[in-house]
Amino acid sequence: MSNDPLLQPYRLKHLTLKNRIMTTAHEPAYPEDGMPTDRYRAYHEARARGGVGLTMTAGSAVVSRDSPAAFNNILAYRDEVVPWIRRLTDACHAHGCAVMIQLTHLGRRTGWDKGDWLPSVSPGPDREPAHRAFPKLIEAWDIARITSDYADAAERMQAGGMDGIELEAYGHLMDQFWSPLTNRLEGAYGAQSRDTRLRFALEVLEAIRARVGPDFIVGLRFIADEDAPGGIDADEGLAIAHALKATGHVDFLNVIRGRIHTDAALTKVIPLQGMRSAPHLDFAGRVRAEVGLPTFHAARIPDVATARHAVQAGLLDLVGMTRAHIADPQIVQKIMTGREHDIRPCVGATYCLDRIYQGGEALCIHNAATGRELTMSHDISPAAAKRRIVIVGAGPGGLEAARVAAERGHHVTVFEAAGDPGGQIRLTARSPRRREMIGIIDWRMAQCAARDVVFRFNTYAEADDVLNEAPDVVIVATGGLPNLTLFETRAEAAHILSTWDLISGDVKAAGRVLVYDESGDTPGLQAAEVAAEAGAEVEVMTPDRTVATDIMGMNVTPYMTALQARDVTFTVARRLLDVARDGNRLRATIGTDYGDRRWQQSYDQIVVNYGTRPLDDLYHALRPLSGNGGAVDYDALIAGRPQPHAGDGFQVFRIGDAVSPRNTHAAIYDALRLVKDL
Repeated sequence: MSNDPLLQPYRLKHLTLKNRIMTTAHEPAYPEDGMPTDRYRAYHEARARGGVGLTMTAGSAVVSRDSPAAFNNILAYRDEVVPWIRRLTDACHAHGCAVMIQLTHLGRRTGWDKGDWLPSVSPGPDREPAHRAFPKLIEAWDIARITSDYADAAERMQAGGMDGIELEAYGHLMDQFWSPLTNRLEGAYGAQSRDTRLRFALEVLEAIRARVGPDFIVGLRFIADEDAPGGIDADEGLAIAHALKATGHVDFLNVIRGRIHTDAALTKVIPLQGMRSAPHLDFAGRVRAEVGLPTFHAARIPDVATARHAVQAGLLDLVGMTRAHIADPQIVQKIMTGREHDIRPCVGATYCLDRIYQGGEALCIHNAATGRELTMSHDISPAAAKRRIVIVGAGPGGLEAARVAAERGHHVTVFEAAGDPGGQIRLTARSPRRREMIGIIDWRMAQCAARDVVFRFNTYAEADDVLNEAPDVVIVATGGLPNLTLFETRAEAAHILSTWDLISGDVKAAGRVLVYDESGDTPGLQAAEVAAEAGAEVEVMTPDRTVATDIMGMNVTPYMTALQARDVTFTVARRLLDVARDGNRLRATIGTDYGDRRWQQSYDQIVVNYGTRPLDDLYHALRPLSGNGGAVDYDALIAGRPQPHAGDGFQVFRIGDAVSPRNTHAAIYDALRLVKDL
């Protein structure tokens, strides 16, 4: 028996959990027609196989038709969900992992123009800024109906073999009743007292217990402190917790602190990279100490050391490492086998959650197998035949290709023109609050070093350098260089700066600076932040109708916080058409897509963010010498089959930005799905 606090079993009611690590409820947005089908099951089964003690499925499985899915949630109000739940629970139970599910009514945290087009409901008429729909003021018949819906959904989950359920009471209907900030009702469920504000939740608990019996595990993920003037404060949250405990119906509490009604508020509940780790852990420990119910918590607990402290210090009974398990589902297995150093780190980029909140599906910025468990494993299988593989470029895509090829047993050589690995990640990591991004590179370098990958830094590889290695396969991962050609006029002036110039520190921002953002991705706002911190007067301009269209809600928050604090100007729906010298300054010709009007404005510096152009000279030099001519068999790639070897000589492929400007995840995915079958 291990002495590691994280590996100690824990008894929750009748259920014995094999360790203290859990994944908290989150909706990866994989359901099909509201059902947790095979992809959903495979995702959770991978984490169960990796050793987690409890997986809390379904961020917000909805219990009622007037709580339509906000981001492809499970529809717990449909009877046909039961067999899918049974397959999911059976798969996880087979690995000794307990399985529960979170149930909720979203209240105002959804829209009316989806699902069955029913009005959303809430105890107040105000819309939630994040979802922008004005709810109907809830009526007594709604309350009775929804209470019954909760009980029906709980019964379905019990029939599906779940070990328990968790009710969500943070930002959703249940705590919309609790909070003076959202409850505008009068009467039996009104805002006038704690008893009336809690009445709906207590009636729901009573109805669920009557349906599922005393032994089924029921808990709440609840807002213990809204951390907002006029809202639920810590003392009120503790009083609510005591009231919940007094019912005898609640078996555990999962503690949340903060609000989630705006992007900015959400990042305080679910902190990003650059923010403090485990900011609410001590508060969760206070709830555990003062209330005495089993207590769970997750909020940026990305590393084993912090998780171990949370349990060892008695702050938590179960510690949630949710984003960490999106990055590496084998954390527990690696702890148990003494391989903590092999754990792929969560770098806090929150690419996973941002994609969900934008209506996408959860993907990890640097584990491309997450969410794709049906087509690729988190384990790399050895190759039948060893080959000599040359990779040019040590950015995230090139390093992923090197890691995977080496794990398969191939002989791998990597050429890199720079003195250090990382590519564009090194630029991103220059911002102090984004330094954790370098973990994407450091982890891969450590994996490559353990497998004897040969690196040749400070080497700008030419075709002869590659050919001298007598390669069987060449992978060109050379990335790209900034594109400074304006879209409409094709003008390219030498005096225009790239975002890389500012971010790298090669150019110091000064005077009045225009950051013209044609791409809408991270480098534009990062360069604007660098310029503003240097004391420049900064304007961010975009031809789009909104700023930074490709930076999703949670990640845009720290940029907007920093830029608005420095009084940066944001200009939308304006297109940069041309730039000319005007004495010691630059004269910009500016237009709009919505008419023929033109303006001219003067700046000291103009910085353009318009993606990259592939650095592909080497690829085109090698392509005619190769056996495959650079061709990729897309059918084989997508199906997970090896690339056919047509003709004599080596195969050459290119990945990442050497193909076209995309993002870090795309480069890593390119590498993984190609090289895992080489």
